[in-house]
Amino acid sequence: MKAFIIDRYGKKEVGRIGEMPAPEVRDDDVLIQVHAASVNPLDSKIKSGEFKLILPYRLPLVLGNDVAGKVVRVGARVRDFKPGDEVYARPDDDRIGTFAELVAIKASSVALKPRSLSLVEAAALPLVALTAWQVLVETAKLKKGQKVFIQAGSGGVGSIAIQLAKHLGAFVATTTSTANADWAKTLGADVVIDYKKQDFASVLRDYDVVLNSLGNDELNKSLQILKPGGHLISISGPPTPAFAAERGLAWPVKQVLRLLSAGIRRKARHKGLHYSFVFMRADGAQLREITALVESGAIRPVIDNAFPFADTDKALAYGESGRAKGKVVVQVI
Repeated sequence: MKAFIIDRYGKKEVGRIGEMPAPEVRDDDVLIQVHAASVNPLDSKIKSGEFKLILPYRLPLVLGNDVAGKVVRVGARVRDFKPGDEVYARPDDDRIGTFAELVAIKASSVALKPRSLSLVEAAALPLVALTAWQVLVETAKLKKGQKVFIQAGSGGVGSIAIQLAKHLGAFVATTTSTANADWAKTLGADVVIDYKKQDFASVLRDYDVVLNSLGNDELNKSLQILKPGGHLISISGPPTPAFAAERGLAWPVKQVLRLLSAGIRRKARHKGLHYSFVFMRADGAQLREITALVESGAIRPVIDNAFPFADTDKALAYGESGRAKGKVVVQVI
């Protein structure tokens, strides 16, 4: 099959389209003919080698962490899907590879795509929607009337998290550029801070939850805007010992992560706050919840641009540029 491959790790690694063996289909797998996949910051981080300690992939590696397509075959133990079903998924992180003609994914990580969406639209949702769900619903347990600050509201995760938080009844603040301020309000943001003109730490106060997706400076400033007992949840790191334990990582890796997160955990404790790191996981049951929200009109995918499969390298470069409003999609079919 044709696939988009990296042969080595590195920030300057571009990747190439080449031939790879068709994936093995295990008894609990669904084999999907990929119609569309979408670009995530995670792809670039994997490509550069940032996650080598946590995700030790074999090279050459097929990139891609989101998919929408049609089922072509199911494993012997699969009962919930059949050939011809239109589905979407975020594959388990040890079996990525959706920038390809075919991908095999554990059936428990797959869901029927929302009927109201095209396959291209559906491909823009799994990773970012699961991230928003696992931060706001599962980890923060966000309640009606609470205040949440979602950084980078015009990004892939931010644009979905704003919509989900509003659906949950929260008061939402976000940051974006001047050009995207009005658009962020249409997604549901109550307060939009132009990061080029204002410092969110000097504007916001007494928030219950912060979703951090940026760097250390924003992470530390986020502690200033939380009320006592508030929860700072980061999807960009640093990872915690609790995360290392969940993943069953080797002892030396656990110690590295303990050191990396020691500063922010200590600062949060001193202020009476909670700090968590969320590395989203594949989950078909949660995707079905997201499907229901899409069908009800509570959430809609946001797509900036779609690239043909032959231009996957250009799609990744555009995603890395930071200019995208919402998601960048790769159309394989």
